[in-house]
Amino acid sequence: MTELRVTWAQPEDLIVHEFAQARLDGVDVSEFQQRWVDSGGDLTVSAKGASSTGSKLRGLATALIQEMQANADQAQSGLGPPGTMYRPEPCSPSEMPLSSSELLNRVHGAWLGRAAGCLLGKPVEKIPRQGIRELLESAGRWPLDSYFSQAGVPAAVIERWPWNRRSRPTSLAENIDGMPEDDDLNFPMLNLAMLEDKGTAFETSDVGAAWLSNLPAGRVFTAERIAYRNMLLGYVPPETATVGNPFREWIGAQIRADVYGWTNPGDPSAAAEMAARDATLSHTGNGVYAAMFVAALLADSFTNPSLSSSIEVALRCVPGTSGVAEAVTFGQAAAAEGDWEKAVGSIADHYQGYHWVHSLNNLSLVVAALTHGDGDFGRSICSVVMGGWDTDSNGATVGSVLGVRTGAAGLADRWTAPLKNRVASTLPGFDGVGFDELAARTVALIPAAGPGNG
Repeated sequence: MTELRVTWAQPEDLIVHEFAQARLDGVDVSEFQQRWVDSGGDLTVSAKGASSTGSKLRGLATALIQEMQANADQAQSGLGPPGTMYRPEPCSPSEMPLSSSELLNRVHGAWLGRAAGCLLGKPVEKIPRQGIRELLESAGRWPLDSYFSQAGVPAAVIERWPWNRRSRPTSLAENIDGMPEDDDLNFPMLNLAMLEDKGTAFETSDVGAAWLSNLPAGRVFTAERIAYRNMLLGYVPPETATVGNPFREWIGAQIRADVYGWTNPGDPSAAAEMAARDATLSHTGNGVYAAMFVAALLADSFTNPSLSSSIEVALRCVPGTSGVAEAVTFGQAAAAEGDWEKAVGSIADHYQGYHWVHSLNNLSLVVAALTHGDGDFGRSICSVVMGGWDTDSNGATVGSVLGVRTGAAGLADRWTAPLKNRVASTLPGFDGVGFDELAARTVALIPAAGPGNG
């Protein structure tokens, strides 16, 4: 009988990731690693979420994870004790009132931009940036300026850098037929439904209840899967984010933040606070701050004509001493040099050793691409995807920001036409939904007299 192997959940799979995160939290992990290796444990990080160690060392892995987390300096990134929520400083809304039709155009652009950027990055998710470049150069398509295609790519190159297995049938230019299912779209849609049900005063537990009612456990990964497991074990927020969770500062909360920015145009503080309420279900520290930054950036982008100014406004919504603040400023500085490849190389060197879905390296790349793209939608999403790491999530975030700033009417057909105004999803009630409907439902959640929405 074949054993059921649930990845991203077993202690023996999690421990190598806890070594990495505990080290970032200021813990000396050398003794813990030695005990693990001496007992036959493997320090190799598996890309598939399952280690080669097996269940024989599960008890030891559980004990070591608990010891490391007990030793972690929870104030390292300014969060304080587990469960302490950082409150963003109030920001005065920018004065640039939007008509109801323009607000709908901007929100529609946000949904379309998020989808297009995500779709662009899907085929090369998990492929390092040197592999992405080889795939493009081999077909004469470097630098990237359109959806990926297999046409003209030599078989030997594809064998060396195979397209993402799940995305290959639905996300290459020759087979795109609407927006395929992706967690980068599922979470915003789920949060839209949650806000429709619970309103802006929702609690973190409402987010958890929405997951349990609508998301199969197999559709969530890393920190979200740990939080899901913890809820089933009876833990409540914030313990859902802290118990046995080495992914607590990874990118997951950030990809859930967009709707909070879209429903708070011109009010970045409110957007950041709502994103934090969501994020604390599964994340701590920089994992929460990344979500807050993105939500604030999106909110300010509705009413602030300067992208660089919006980035500075969003920075004021996270602790100035946090890793997120440092990642943002580093990304800005790297992009300011003008040469995109050098900028990406600087960010890669700076965050060497970080997992490809950690929040800090990816957010720094996102900010660099926004800075480098200078408001150009195609240039921005292509730049961030060429940078590697979490290509679909990064493309989605950059696309969302530029979609808000550009509006649906300003997005080129070459990016939006393949979406066919249709999203595939296993979320109840969302399969086949149109981006126009999603935009209308989102706008309906915005108070008519809200900040910046005259």
